Amino acid sequence: MDSQRLIAFAVFSFSLLMLWNAWQEHTHPKQLSAVSTPAARSAAGMGDVLPPTPGQQLKGVPLQSLPTQLAMGPRAKVVTDVLTAVVDANGGDLRELELTKYRENENANLPFRLFEEKPGHNYFAQNGLIGPGLPSHKTLFLLDSGDYRLKDGQNQVKLSMRATVPGAEVVKTYTFTRGSYVVDVDTQIRNLGQSVLDVYPYYQYLRHGLAPEGESKMVNTFTGPAIYTEAGKFQKVKFDAIAKGTQEHAKEAKDGWIGVVQHHFLSAWMTRDSADTSTREFYTRSLGNGEFSAGLIMPVMKLAAGEVKSTSMRLYAGPQELEKLKQLAPGLDLVVDYGWLTVLAYPIFVMLNWLHKLVENWGVAIILLTVLIKGAFYPLSAASYKSMAKMRKLAPRLELLKQRFGDDRQKLHEAMMKIYQEEKINPLGGCLPILVQIPVFISLYWVLLGTVELRQAPFALWIHDLSEPDPLYVLPVIMAISSFIQVKMSPAPADPVQAKVMMIMPIAFSVMFLFFPAGLVLYWLVNNVLSILQQWRINTVVNRAANDSKR
Repeated sequence: MDSQRLIAFAVFSFSLLMLWNAWQEHTHPKQLSAVSTPAARSAAGMGDVLPPTPGQQLKGVPLQSLPTQLAMGPRAKVVTDVLTAVVDANGGDLRELELTKYRENENANLPFRLFEEKPGHNYFAQNGLIGPGLPSHKTLFLLDSGDYRLKDGQNQVKLSMRATVPGAEVVKTYTFTRGSYVVDVDTQIRNLGQSVLDVYPYYQYLRHGLAPEGESKMVNTFTGPAIYTEAGKFQKVKFDAIAKGTQEHAKEAKDGWIGVVQHHFLSAWMTRDSADTSTREFYTRSLGNGEFSAGLIMPVMKLAAGEVKSTSMRLYAGPQELEKLKQLAPGLDLVVDYGWLTVLAYPIFVMLNWLHKLVENWGVAIILLTVLIKGAFYPLSAASYKSMAKMRKLAPRLELLKQRFGDDRQKLHEAMMKIYQEEKINPLGGCLPILVQIPVFISLYWVLLGTVELRQAPFALWIHDLSEPDPLYVLPVIMAISSFIQVKMSPAPADPVQAKVMMIMPIAFSVMFLFFPAGLVLYWLVNNVLSILQQWRINTVVNRAANDSKR
């Protein structure tokens, strides 16, 4: 296999990868309907008032049916420097959450909305208590409506609400912190009865089963619940598996968190103390109508008559910033998906992030990263281009062989190999650098795709978002020209069909790049330019050496 065939193979392989993503998109439609299986019918019949009974110990707890519409009560809006949240008095649901530093995919003039109350697109964070008559996320709390704003010089803003039921009084408090996407949720329970009260706190999400609106068709990232435990590690749970009742994940553990993952963003319920070893139960359910719940149940709290106890949980709802997620909980950083080449992609991200801190421009950082990668592989590339330059010098002799042997490919091949031996040329010398570049290219693709820091990050001029395709297609066109120059500088294949394919390849490759992130096209373009300069220099040296030898 010569280098031209290897390039064709690389392009073909990457094309298959893109076709696979498209096929997955086609065969797994975004809209998930309710599946008529016993598990789905059972879940839909239970409603979403309470999660599954913890340890099957509360079989006498009545479950309300799912209402046709979610109740709306008094609301409070909390505004900090990084988010705007809307809390409803019904259960104290966190119904809306805008991340003000990020913009919507389909409308860059609007702040990104992670949680929202929208028909067919509901996505809430909910919590409550399991126990006879205790407040759940359907209970109406007493809440002072209005705006709660983080003032200058203030580090936190708190929002409290109260619910009194026969036998218990519950006060729920949300704490929002400056510069943070972490919301602390504290629940204080007072036993007003005369007997021991068993309380099971639970925390869950209600979410539709759709991918984020405005997601690029070329982006086939995971959307759905995720669970992490030390024993089971990181587990993704697909919505369609939940709908069919075939989901598999950890059910009980003494550690871990549960969240919902989507492209660039995450929400996760986790204990405030990562060393907490209290046993918790994880669950995922289909609610019907394309909606799902996923959550966890904490261990029982026993309150004697008149006793007051508190329970705390932490909610993270924000961007998938790798280094910050590492500090919040074990395994939380695994939501940043770098594909099957994470072992290579992570160092690339670390280097790219370091370069960005130096130059404060992600586009310039990508250019510098390309130069560093090219420099690291310079010895391999130099050997490859020397081999290609020598092959190019042999082109006239190879053409004579082709005319001499005609269609006798065996004799032609034998004669070519004899010339290669005489000239000490390895016809596979140009393959290794290309093989090395393929995993680097794919790793960088996943880095640019999965790194939220590059979301809507500008480069220069018309490129305002390196994570999206070039809106004017300038970079793909220039890349096509550079690829064409590379082909012209390479030795022409002896097979005329291969020669035509190699001439068409830059155009075909560039058509694919029309839909790739601009940052990835920028990397490939800079790589092409550096390759052209390197190949030109080596061609010049080889030609000069050949001319000197003739004198």
